[in-house]
Amino acid sequence: MKLTTKGRFAVTAMLDLALHAQSGPVSLAAISERQKISLSYLEQLFGKLRRGQCVASVRGPGGGYQLAKPAAQLNVADIIVAVEEQLDSRQCEGKESCLGEKRCMTHDLWESLNDTVLRYLSGITLADLVQKHHAQNIQTHTQTIAAPQSLKNTNDLKSIPKVRPDNTSRGRVKLETPLSIS
Repeated sequence: MKLTTKGRFAVTAMLDLALHAQSGPVSLAAISERQKISLSYLEQLFGKLRRGQCVASVRGPGGGYQLAKPAAQLNVADIIVAVEEQLDSRQCEGKESCLGEKRCMTHDLWESLNDTVLRYLSGITLADLVQKHHAQNIQTHTQTIAAPQSLKNTNDLKSIPKVRPDNTSRGRVKLETPLSIS
């Protein structure tokens, strides 16, 4: 089984396309910039994805690529197969000639692995990946804006000096609790 950079980049680029497609066709230059994938490599991949009916191209100003089907109808296996990524861990590539003219003893094991992986990847849609990406972003954003751990202990808040305005002079304040500097 070989899942190479080609398959990984194709899935990554398709996820990027799905995430940004609501505002119209997406340029490969934009995907290239966001995902740090070479533009010429994306051009090769998207040619195959177009022939595999995963994406459609839009020409002219504001052109680019869009999904050929709804994200819920495109699965990861479709994308990987479209870019000619071979999902076969058998040495004989299904010809049952692992040992010259006969099958090897573990042929059925590798065939079962192929079926399992293909079934798994076929069960994950682009819409699933989009939903997971959004959920991770929400979780990350929530963690980012959460109160610092140092402020979660209310006893720590008691050590912060209290400040009150000084009525005798403008703009000055007096500390109600002395500041201890160590």
